[in-house]
Amino acid sequence: MAPSSSPSSELFDASDSERGPLGRRARFAARFMRNRTALVCLAILVTIALVCFAGPLISGQDPARNDWAALASPPTLDGGHWFGTDELGRDLFARTLVGGRVSLEVGLLGTSVACLIGVAYGACAGYCGGRVDAVMMRIVDLMYAVPYMLIAILVMTLFGREFYLVILTISAFSWLDMARMVRGQTLSLRTREFVDAARAIGVPGHAIIFRHIVPNLLGIVAVYATVMAPGVVLTESVLSFLGLGVQEPMTSWGVLIEDGAQKLEAMPWLLLGPAAMLCTTLYCVGFVGDGLRDALDPKEP
Repeated sequence: MAPSSSPSSELFDASDSERGPLGRRARFAARFMRNRTALVCLAILVTIALVCFAGPLISGQDPARNDWAALASPPTLDGGHWFGTDELGRDLFARTLVGGRVSLEVGLLGTSVACLIGVAYGACAGYCGGRVDAVMMRIVDLMYAVPYMLIAILVMTLFGREFYLVILTISAFSWLDMARMVRGQTLSLRTREFVDAARAIGVPGHAIIFRHIVPNLLGIVAVYATVMAPGVVLTESVLSFLGLGVQEPMTSWGVLIEDGAQKLEAMPWLLLGPAAMLCTTLYCVGFVGDGLRDALDPKEP
């Protein structure tokens, strides 16, 4: 059987059928290892995550401590404030690491929740087909028409800027693209022989969806999740820039960027450090996603 153009069709590649799952994983790893850019970006992402979660252990500074002798101090190597300090004397490098922890948690949790909702919704719509599919996708179209940022502002204003509300608000609309993508892949997979065989032996529909169809979509879902994650992180940064993200004593890259943008002329270093960390993370996630896409492409040697 000839493989289709979808990354998930690699699971049905005849050249891999004799080698089994271990053969497919080995070939995927070999393809990904050949992509030097993706490997370097993955190493940078892991380093950023480890440094952010290590926090004060790396910086040697307490992000909440006020250094009254170094108020609004520019970056210095000998003074211990590598990114400088803010107007309250707090070390910006330590605050950037703590803020990165929050931004990465929002990106990871928000993307995970959006993927779970999108995969389940899209797979059910694609497998059921017919009127059920039409109704479910019209609901998605209606949600696309809802002004997302207005809803986010309304939720944050009414219920407060709690951490879990930030994640739920971002996830509430981030799953729409994932649902449409999964639904399209499911429409092609539901006509495959293994699905027909499962129906013939009496396997229930929900079991076919989550035991047979969804596992065959994990490759393309993983690739699309790396595309979705930068958008989730950026959305949190935009909300924080508008003053609707996490609140003190918590901070994030978006909060720090918003503070730096307000004081750009007087203290430009407040913006440069957090903005550089955010941009580096977003670019690296994008290149890792490209590497996963190429590694899962069945037409690649």
